[in-house]
Amino acid sequence: MKMPAEPEEIEPWLPRGWVWEESGHLMAVDLVASAPVAPEGYTTAVEVSGAVVYVRVLDATGEQAAQGQMALLGEAAVMDRVVTEESHRRRGLGGFVMRTLVDHAVEQGVVLGVLGATDAGRALYETLGWKKHTTLAECVYRP
Repeated sequence: MKMPAEPEEIEPWLPRGWVWEESGHLMAVDLVASAPVAPEGYTTAVEVSGAVVYVRVLDATGEQAAQGQMALLGEAAVMDRVVTEESHRRRGLGGFVMRTLVDHAVEQGVVLGVLGATDAGRALYETLGWKKHTTLAECVYRP
């Protein structure tokens, strides 16, 4: 369960078996298209299933190098599961995935992007113009 709060604020309210596990960052941005181009040696696969858009970046051998997805919810999009494989990091693939998702969202009339970021993800998203609005406390049930 994730909630917009500081962990120390919610910890006293957690029922038996629930524990605070980590915290993240609730971030948002006004979406603007940018016409991203895949870095050299990579191709992009975009798949749409209902209101969910999946982006996969493949290397020259066809192996997945990075991925991300988003759910379109009216005028908002929620980005999720943006990951770059370890051997493909530091090549701009995370930013490329995000810009590809944003462009698709803008084509659908979406104006606001929202996501929950880890500390490492926050650094990437801030370079793309995203702003932190509050802390996200993540709690899990461990009976």
